[in-house]
Amino acid sequence: MAVRPQVPDGAAAEGTLTVWRPVQPPYGPPEQFDAGRRAAGAALFAAGAAERKRFVPREPDGRPGFPPGFPGSIAHTDRLAIALVVPGASSVGVDIESAVITARMARFVLRGLESQTLLPPVGDYTMRELFAAKEAAFKALYASGALEEFPFWWIELAEADGVLIASYRGSQVPVWIRSEPDLSLAVAIRR
Repeated sequence: MAVRPQVPDGAAAEGTLTVWRPVQPPYGPPEQFDAGRRAAGAALFAAGAAERKRFVPREPDGRPGFPPGFPGSIAHTDRLAIALVVPGASSVGVDIESAVITARMARFVLRGLESQTLLPPVGDYTMRELFAAKEAAFKALYASGALEEFPFWWIELAEADGVLIASYRGSQVPVWIRSEPDLSLAVAIRR
């Protein structure tokens, strides 16, 4: 199993409760779903949610239905799940990626300016990190209720004063990224 990247530190992580859970064999979608929901329940417990508020159902649109007052997000790979809960935040998004992002996928997901400014040799991000950043930002922006559903790759990423900012139609959210050789973690928190 890959080393688990740490969530952002400092002000970015203030109040963030994070729980990781392994996905059990045979590592299929049901096991991934279960690991994510177990992680979410543990994060809600750590956040002080009442026992009746520790179950995270699936909403009709597929999103996890975190209880009022406990915004959160779930992500998983085929072997690992993570849940974040940030009481007091407006919305939260998290993504973990272990996949190799091909050049073809990069051309599809990244806009020209993103490729030119965020990827090496000019930028410091990998394609896997930017893919995860867009996924996490999508979850935070969509969960805020300000936007209708849209494809995550329409989000635009730019760096401002050392912070990665994701935006779509005037809505913005900062995104923090941590990586290990085999896993990238992206967290987006709207305060």
